[in-house]
Amino acid sequence: MELYDLVQLRDALPEENLPAGAVGTIVHVFHRPDLAYEVEFTDEDGRTLSSVALTPDKVRRAGADGSGQQH
Repeated sequence: MELYDLVQLRDALPEENLPAGAVGTIVHVFHRPDLAYEVEFTDEDGRTLSSVALTPDKVRRAGADGSGQQH
């Protein structure tokens, strides 16, 4: 996955009030010490709800329509 890709949470993050399936945007890619992504989740108005560093196993690429479906 790359910068600005849409991704979907595999599991809920209750501490961030994010449900499984929430869609966010990769805003930074960390390569050290291990691969991780800073993912920003926003509301319908574009306001940031949460920005979380996640390992690749916690997210999957979202489809072009923002769903988890691959196209």
